[in-house]
Amino acid sequence: MNLDEHSIMVLENAGVSASLILKWKSLLGELAVLPSAVIAYSGGVDSSFLAYAASLVLGERMVAVTIVSRLDPPNMLKAAADFAEEHEFKHETISNDPLQDPDFRANLIDRCYYCKTDILHGLWNYAREQHYGVVLEGQNADDQTDYRPGRKAVEETGTLSPLAKNGLIKAEIRLLAKVFGLSIWDQPSSPCLATRIPYGTVITAEALDQIARAENYLHEKGFEILRVRYLQELARIEVEPDQFEKLLDIREDLVNYFKQIGFLYVALDLQGYRLGSMNEGLPL
Repeated sequence: MNLDEHSIMVLENAGVSASLILKWKSLLGELAVLPSAVIAYSGGVDSSFLAYAASLVLGERMVAVTIVSRLDPPNMLKAAADFAEEHEFKHETISNDPLQDPDFRANLIDRCYYCKTDILHGLWNYAREQHYGVVLEGQNADDQTDYRPGRKAVEETGTLSPLAKNGLIKAEIRLLAKVFGLSIWDQPSSPCLATRIPYGTVITAEALDQIARAENYLHEKGFEILRVRYLQELARIEVEPDQFEKLLDIREDLVNYFKQIGFLYVALDLQGYRLGSMNEGLPL
């Protein structure tokens, strides 16, 4: 029994629905016919799951490549490297500085298009140099209904999105990962640090560093799911509502630290943590 056949048996034994097993089979079948592939691999849930699936059927014909930049949340590179080592697939890194692009720094609502274009061009250049056939990225089916200007870059570069194509939504990816015993199954979403900065506010290295240090401080205090939104002099903290009291318990130390790293004011968002809060109010 090969690895992909074994994975299907695992899902059947775990009582996973027939429709979800069919999506998994379709994903493996689509990956298996590729000549070879570079996986855009951030270390997040979707790209890690895609890299795992590709490794089952492509083996040495795939490589997961992480673009390393100052946009990365703390510890993401280590998480990516650890997962690759655990599941024994090839992992490489490429350094990139998105702040060299004035269109990205300007931070208009199509910011992600410029960043994604740069990343995908870098991955396709790597693929051609190393003789890999295609580049894959980890959008899921949920992403098709959200504001994602980076999708245009995916289409323009000919990059493939097999999770989205096979109809896998985030909840299904997490469920499959849990059944397979993958450590990333409950990993919180962790998009790039630029998503903490309001559109129209110029992105600087200093702002990204402030955000990274602020979020790392809160992670070290035991908060797993959070965002620190950068509003220049103001840091707006999003945590889950049931964590409000815990946050207020460290209020004095928190405020002192945030002021040390450059914020004048610190606020708690009473709506709590939510994905895409910086897109709220956009005329889309």
